[in-house]
Amino acid sequence: MITSTTSLSAASLPTTSSSATSLLTEPADTRGRLAALLARWLPDQRWFAGRDNKITSLSVVAATEVTPGCFHLLVRVEHRGEPDCVHYQLLLGASTDVPPRLRGHVIGEVEGPTGRGLLVYDAVHDQRATVLLLDRIRRGGTMGNLRFESFPRTGVPSNLAPRVLDVEQSNTSIVYGDRLILKLFRRVQPGINPDLEVPTVLARHGYAQGLAPTAWFHSLAPFFATLGVVQPYLADATDGWTLARESARSPLERGDFIEEARGLGRATAALHVALSESFPITAAPADHTARLADAMTNRLRHAASLVPALRAYVPALNAVFAEFAQAGTDLPLQRVHGDLHLGQVLRAGGDWHIVDFEGEPAKPLTERRGDHSPVGDVAGMLRSFDYAAHIGDSPRPEWAEHTRAVFCGGYAEVGRFDPRGIAVVLRAHEADRAVYEVVYEAGHRPDWLTVPMAAVARLCRTL
Repeated sequence: MITSTTSLSAASLPTTSSSATSLLTEPADTRGRLAALLARWLPDQRWFAGRDNKITSLSVVAATEVTPGCFHLLVRVEHRGEPDCVHYQLLLGASTDVPPRLRGHVIGEVEGPTGRGLLVYDAVHDQRATVLLLDRIRRGGTMGNLRFESFPRTGVPSNLAPRVLDVEQSNTSIVYGDRLILKLFRRVQPGINPDLEVPTVLARHGYAQGLAPTAWFHSLAPFFATLGVVQPYLADATDGWTLARESARSPLERGDFIEEARGLGRATAALHVALSESFPITAAPADHTARLADAMTNRLRHAASLVPALRAYVPALNAVFAEFAQAGTDLPLQRVHGDLHLGQVLRAGGDWHIVDFEGEPAKPLTERRGDHSPVGDVAGMLRSFDYAAHIGDSPRPEWAEHTRAVFCGGYAEVGRFDPRGIAVVLRAHEADRAVYEVVYEAGHRPDWLTVPMAAVARLCRTL
């Protein structure tokens, strides 16, 4: 049974008549039909995290009409075999007819109170609705279940043409006039999202290379949660993955990305220094390394049970983690990026900008907002260089080796440690990341499985 916190009236529905009195309240058959439509539609969305497990229950726990024809929903989803439910954010439209440009985004049809069919569609692709949504964010205040806020000095311009970015990610991003970008967090967890928290704190502490939020909105019930963040959009920027892939296909002696990699190492170190000065840091407990090595070993055991090709490397990887445990020390723990790779960095105006501080969306928000070793971010970027070198028909391991070394050198110039001087620690973090990648590629991109498997073999040989 679908329930909602607000009644959505026919007057708010685009191109409908007064006969379409409600989408989410009455009649009961309509509520059940909508739940069934969403249960079939959600697993096909790239940002849906539970496509491998069947949906056993779906309910709307909060609903607010944010603009005429645009309804904000928080839906609660339960999966077979999963003890915890997951919440997702949706923007839906409903109409007796939709224009041709939206017909590819229709989710399905429900029966209105008078028997006329209502087409339900994904409203993030409705330009009229998304223009009005940004205007509602700009004006601030509370509407139903939602609270809209902004920094008064920055402001949000109006009348900017929207377009949805067609990139594979766990959220939905809408660019407005090549000036602003609104990121909608599709999977919602209670609390402030670090992609709002971290850039805001960094900006207040004078960190110049960040993209400080301009506006945001959050839910008030059934729990407080960050739902979306508006930030400046760098229209002339190129992401690090694109630059690295172009370089990896070129002769090494050109050196086009080498200095870029050094600069990226410095930028990563500068970020870690700024985070350590902006948030409290803590000394690693005496047993921190041992407990982290145990967690790495447990993740390896689980991964090997899922991917048979990994099992031959288990003894050597266990030795990598055991050596890390015996080292007995780790760097001070601090706030970090949490999901750093070449797709999370932008090159614009001769500078590197590090973006997307959300962390890994599948992890609990408390873990993503916790303190961790900065080595994890370094390892993530090194693994990304490796991917850039090995995707395609002509692997370039020498390019990966060179750019990885230059990145670490750049990091050492600015950072509070030299990654090359903590080889045991770095190898363990990189191996843990590679094990995660093996499981991910096996389940989602089998053609790419050879990339992390080659890294596993290399890391085992370096023991």
